[in-house]
Amino acid sequence: MIRVLIADDSAFMRKVLSDLFASQPDFEVAGVARNGQETVEKVKELSPDLLTLDVNMPVMDGLQALEIIMKEHPIPVVMLSSLTQRGTEQTVRALGLGAVDFISKIGGSISSIDGIASEILEKCRAAAGTHVMKNMPAASPKIQPQGPPAMKRIAIPQRQGYKPPEISPKSDGPAVGVNPYGANVKRNNPLLTRNANPPIPPNKPSAVPMKDMGRGADKLVVIGTSTGGPQALQNVVTRLPGNLPCGVVIVQHMPAGFTKALAERLDSISAISVKEAEDGDKIEAGKVYIAPGNYHLRIKNGTHIVLGQDPPVGNHRPAVNVMFSSVAQLGRKLVAVIMTGMGCDGCEGMKEIKAAGGYSIAQDEPTCVVYGMPKAVVDAGLADEVRPVQNIAQAIVEAVKR
Repeated sequence: MIRVLIADDSAFMRKVLSDLFASQPDFEVAGVARNGQETVEKVKELSPDLLTLDVNMPVMDGLQALEIIMKEHPIPVVMLSSLTQRGTEQTVRALGLGAVDFISKIGGSISSIDGIASEILEKCRAAAGTHVMKNMPAASPKIQPQGPPAMKRIAIPQRQGYKPPEISPKSDGPAVGVNPYGANVKRNNPLLTRNANPPIPPNKPSAVPMKDMGRGADKLVVIGTSTGGPQALQNVVTRLPGNLPCGVVIVQHMPAGFTKALAERLDSISAISVKEAEDGDKIEAGKVYIAPGNYHLRIKNGTHIVLGQDPPVGNHRPAVNVMFSSVAQLGRKLVAVIMTGMGCDGCEGMKEIKAAGGYSIAQDEPTCVVYGMPKAVVDAGLADEVRPVQNIAQAIVEAVKR
């Protein structure tokens, strides 16, 4: 029996969901909550097996409540809100905070719940069987965000009234350098020295010097993940150094539209650059590319991204197997990572990678939300190493250096 707590600010929606779950022999409604604060209190009081959580609620919104719950009393959470279709950023943030899955109220209309009843039940049953744990802090971002994600830091002089001296590089004057805007500035200007070398935020790992990773320029890193992936990727990508000497390509099972928001969020909190992949992209060192939802991603000659909408493979598009198979021929130049997710997508592709001499890393069971995709790889004897999610970035760095 799955004991579910329903959190929604709409009384009618609470009634509709309660009736839906009560009509199923494997669900029991443990309680309902009207706002985020009440949700936090009832999670502690009732210890439900599952929480359906609306994003837009009074007193404390769903995201604030989710963050507290995942730190203090983690349970499987499915986000259910009219904001999840239009507000992809909120959805991605919820997944990054530890929500297992999400469901959109079609058009935000309560009357349309009948059209998604089967989806709600299916996803809630799957979520109830997942493993969740207290939020682990990801690596500190290069900018400590205060509110909305900030843009990447650019080192520029900000001292009011300072004017660069008009000195030619060929003159006998003091040594000069060229700033991003083309003006000559003194190298010993204390303000520029401070801005060019900002202090590293607490707990933020220092970037690995390029001289220590020179042998990795010919490598490529590929990552496959599904359920629980956004949170796992947040733990991995934020720990990758910005000067990683090779590119990283990711397939995350996610609907169209949400992968762009995921890429933008990861880019805003990571030292390494992250973007949603586009057809024809040339893979560059120090950049992460995330396959767009509803498109298979293949890598041509190990250097260029090719997108396609050929039929789903194993009910997935993008599929990890498709990406893995497309780069297997790179052999020893390839580092393949498989992380949390239902099913076994990626296992067949990993077989090809290992047969060609590639290196593989699998996420361990305790840190997986769903130990499915990594389990398939480990059980098949295809994993060179198995690491907890917080150590996978370091494993990637070490593998790239080999």
